[in-house]
Amino acid sequence: MNWQQLLSLKRFGDTQERPRIAQDETRLGFDVDFDRIIFSSAFRSLQDKTQVIPLSETDFVHTRLTHSLEVSVVGRTLGRRVGKVLLERHPQLKELGYTFNDFGAIVAAASVMHDIGNPPFGHSGEKAIGEYFKTGKGLQYKAQLTAKEYQDLIDFEGNANGFKILTESREGISGGLRLSYATLGAFLKYPKESLPKKPTHHIVDKKYGVFQSETAVFLDVVQELGMQQKSSENISYYRHPLAYLVEAADDICYTIIDFEDGINLGLIEEEFALEYMIKLVKDTIDIKKYHSLQHKTDRISYLRALAIGVLINEAVDIFLANEESILKGTFEKSLLDKCKYEAQINDIIKISIDKIYKSKEVIEKEVAGYRIIADLLDVFVTALNNKYNGNASNFDSLVLNLLPEEYKSETNNLYHRIMQVCSYVSRMSDSYAIRTHKKLTGNII
Repeated sequence: MNWQQLLSLKRFGDTQERPRIAQDETRLGFDVDFDRIIFSSAFRSLQDKTQVIPLSETDFVHTRLTHSLEVSVVGRTLGRRVGKVLLERHPQLKELGYTFNDFGAIVAAASVMHDIGNPPFGHSGEKAIGEYFKTGKGLQYKAQLTAKEYQDLIDFEGNANGFKILTESREGISGGLRLSYATLGAFLKYPKESLPKKPTHHIVDKKYGVFQSETAVFLDVVQELGMQQKSSENISYYRHPLAYLVEAADDICYTIIDFEDGINLGLIEEEFALEYMIKLVKDTIDIKKYHSLQHKTDRISYLRALAIGVLINEAVDIFLANEESILKGTFEKSLLDKCKYEAQINDIIKISIDKIYKSKEVIEKEVAGYRIIADLLDVFVTALNNKYNGNASNFDSLVLNLLPEEYKSETNNLYHRIMQVCSYVSRMSDSYAIRTHKKLTGNII
């Protein structure tokens, strides 16, 4: 892979090249990407989607939206720091007009949308959709789908759904948000289809990033960027190098900030913060300043800021030291999995799992989320299929009036009908999913 191709400003439908040197410096194409994401309805829904605590009654806890904004801030710094060195290593990029801010803008845009495809109720929402088709009423459709189509459903993936949201064409709007291909490439942490599942231990095979419904646009993007093909038998590619920085920004934020949320909510004692985070910040902490802070939230914020700074430095150093293998596709782990603080990071994550993700409050609301999502899928998929088959009941007709027009096209393809409903449900915020469920089950009018 080469950087000039990887930094393509091309957008869906372009018939002419977009050279970097011809860009308006006051509003670069990569900045336009960020703006389009921020103004999208899919991004706005993240303000009411779970990050750590579903439907938290406090105003402190992070939502998917605040988490995504913080990831983009870290991602921008990572991109700029890496970009500055890459321009020195590859001076031809400077001649083409690229600056270190371009790298920062690409990573920031890809980072701010990294969770845009996540359904309501956190990662349990993905599992709830999958289990509806694997063990629930959706199992009835298995025989009518290809193996890869069925795998898309039983292993529903927020990353693939995000790519669908960003690129899906509908009447009058071609190419979705029409983002630059460089930004879409950096977004694709797992540039492969759902099968085969985890064929190797390479980081790109951990999950998948494209549904069968988006394979054509996916191939257009990765081929334009010159991303290296990993398998000739299935749709599978090595990562765009900047996807490693997007992943690192997310890893840094959820590791440190979820831990911070747990402390401020009283799920983790402050002593844990000092015991575990001090190992990360021992070389940068000012103990006198730490003890001068009177409030717990200020002390934790101070540790959090130091820890993020340390991990940013680590991620940048590891990326730059391994640039060649990253470009070749032979770098098989995430950046933080190779850092010297891996053990400390794993300790913090383990505490977060035990004290936060498995807390009674989280589990109770995730259980409710499972039921809500299964019921919503069942009502809408059944109604859409009954209408297509010509045997819709009055209830089905009423239900379909609740479904927005863009999600009820009368396609003769069962997979696409089901994916329309999955897309609709996945875009719901937590609260909207609950309200819709109550209406459909007669709990409120």
